[in-house]
Amino acid sequence: MRLSPAVKAVRTTAGLGTLVVGLMLPFGGIAQAGTTAPATAATTHDACGAVSPGDARCLAVVRNDVHGGLGLRGRAAVGRNAAAAVPPTGFGPADLQSAYRLPATGGKGQTIAVIEAFGDPTAAADLAVYRSTYGLPACTTANGCFHEANQKGKASPLPPPPATKATEGWETETSLDLDMASAICPDCHILLVEADDQTAPDLGAAAAVAPSLGATEVSNSYGTEEGNGVSGYAKDYQHTGVAYVASSGDYGYTVPTEPAVFPGVIAAGGTSLTRSTTARGWSETAWSGAGSGCSAWIAKPAWQKDTDCPGRTVSDVSADADPNTGVAVYSTADGGWLEVGGTSASAPIIAGVIALAGNPGKLPTASYLYARAKDLNDVTSGSNGSCGDGYLCTAGKGYDAPTGIGTPNGLGAF
Repeated sequence: MRLSPAVKAVRTTAGLGTLVVGLMLPFGGIAQAGTTAPATAATTHDACGAVSPGDARCLAVVRNDVHGGLGLRGRAAVGRNAAAAVPPTGFGPADLQSAYRLPATGGKGQTIAVIEAFGDPTAAADLAVYRSTYGLPACTTANGCFHEANQKGKASPLPPPPATKATEGWETETSLDLDMASAICPDCHILLVEADDQTAPDLGAAAAVAPSLGATEVSNSYGTEEGNGVSGYAKDYQHTGVAYVASSGDYGYTVPTEPAVFPGVIAAGGTSLTRSTTARGWSETAWSGAGSGCSAWIAKPAWQKDTDCPGRTVSDVSADADPNTGVAVYSTADGGWLEVGGTSASAPIIAGVIALAGNPGKLPTASYLYARAKDLNDVTSGSNGSCGDGYLCTAGKGYDAPTGIGTPNGLGAF
C-alpha cells in the first residue's frame, strides 16, 4: 500500500522535524547525507558491485586486512589447498552459540533455505571445508542434508556462476549464508536455491519455490531500494508455516530495502559484537552500517507500535553484522578463508535461531517476536546515521530501528 507521494530519495522523519536526504551511490545503494557508507572504509570491500536499477545486490562486506583478505579471485582460486589454509580471526560456531546462548544441537526436521543469485560450482565443497574445520557433522547431498536447486525447484540445470566482476561476489555471499546456517543450526538440513539472475522476479521466484522443496526457514541476504510497485513481490516471501528472514541493508538509516520491508518478512538488522567482562561475556552496539528506515509504500503492521514512522519500520531483530567483528567464512572463489560481515550475516543467523527453536509456523510475520521482546538482548547504544537522535537511527531502550527489539538470548523469544 502506498502511504505517501512517490518520494524515494527524500523523506521527512515524522515527529523529529529533520529532513533526511538519501544520496545515490555508484553501486546502486544509498547513503545518508552527512554519513559515510561503511563499505568505503579502507579495511573492507563490498562483495557485490554495482547493480542496474531495480536489481538486488548481495549485502556481504569482506575484510581486506586479515588473513584471506581479497585473496585469489575467480577461477584461479579453485586449485587452492583448502587443508593448508588457516581460518582468520572471525567468529566461529562456538563464539556465536556463546554470544546468543544457543544450544549446540537442535533443529530436528527443519530445513533452512538460502536464496542466492547465479550458481556456485564449489558451494558444496566449500561448505564441507567449513563444517569439517569446526567439527560440525557432514552436510552433503549424499547423506540427504544438503540440496541444491534452481529457481524452478529443479536439481538441474543450475545457473552458471557469475560472469562479471560486479556479480562474482555472489559466490562469497553463498558461502557466508551456508556457513552461518551451519554455525547456528548444525543439525538442520540446508537448501541452496539459486536464481538465474539478481533481478527481483528471479530472486522472488527462488524464494517462492523454497517451501515446496521442504524449506521451513528462508534466508535472503540481498536487497534493493523500495519504490513504486514494491508490494507486487511481497507474495513471493510469504508462505504458511514458513519463516522468511531478510537483511535490512548495509548503508545505515536510509530508504528501506525489499524484501526486508515486506510485512511477511522478518527484517534482520545488525550489531557490532564484542567480548566483554559482563555476566553475559559479550556486548553489542548498533552497527553503524545496519540498515534501517521508514517505508513510504508498505503499511505499518498492527504489531509495530513505534510512533515516528507511519509505515513499516525496518528492522525487527538483529545479530552480528559489523565486518570488524565479523564471522569466519570459507569461499574458494574469494581465495579461501575470509572474515565477513554485513546484514548478509545476520539474516542466516536469525533464520538459524528460528530453526533451532522449531516454531517457524508461529513466525509468518515478526509479531510473535515483538510479543516476546523481554526474552531478547536489548541493544541500547550505537547509531547508524542522523535522525535527530531518534530511535529510527539510534539504539536505545526498547525498540529501535537499527537493531529492532534486540538480539537472540537463547530460544525463548523464538
